[in-house]
Amino acid sequence: MSGHLAYLLAWIAFGLSHSALAGRDLAGRWSRIVYNIIAVAAFLAVGGVGARALGGEPAFDLPLWARLGLGAVHLAGWAVMLLSARYYDLGRLGGLSQLRHPDQPQDESLRLDGPHAWVRHPLYAGAFLILWGAAASPLGLATALWGSLYLLVGTYCEERRLLARYGEDYAAYRARVPAFVPWRGRIPTA
Repeated sequence: MSGHLAYLLAWIAFGLSHSALAGRDLAGRWSRIVYNIIAVAAFLAVGGVGARALGGEPAFDLPLWARLGLGAVHLAGWAVMLLSARYYDLGRLGGLSQLRHPDQPQDESLRLDGPHAWVRHPLYAGAFLILWGAAASPLGLATALWGSLYLLVGTYCEERRLLARYGEDYAAYRARVPAFVPWRGRIPTA
């Protein structure tokens, strides 16, 4: 049980630091790169805690159909993630655009095209699928649980930032488009 608690605490520390630092001016035009470096280092530390605490436990004894199903969910998550990434300015997300164009705004304009016409957070939707598709061991299941909790809390924090940034446009979008699962159908885009 202490391994599970250590892993949970590592996820909490990651979530708090990641959400607290998001959107902050950490180092001028280098802020996004610094933020990403901190996030990757913290995420790797969480993975290290998980591997040490739970990595030695054997995978669940699942029937073939369950293992194949989890694998399909995992791969679908990567497909959603990679296809969705095409609709983001990855240079801006990574911080390189801010170095090349310091006068450019930190955030992109509100995206309503591509996967954003179906869900508000397509990258998170892909992440959920990746996490739960890898839940074939105690470490994988714990990662799916704590990672999903982080994504839900992170979504709450991000939604607040998006409302502050885009105002009524985002509020109207949020009213029409679900967060992760495209159950309402696609919104028309121009």
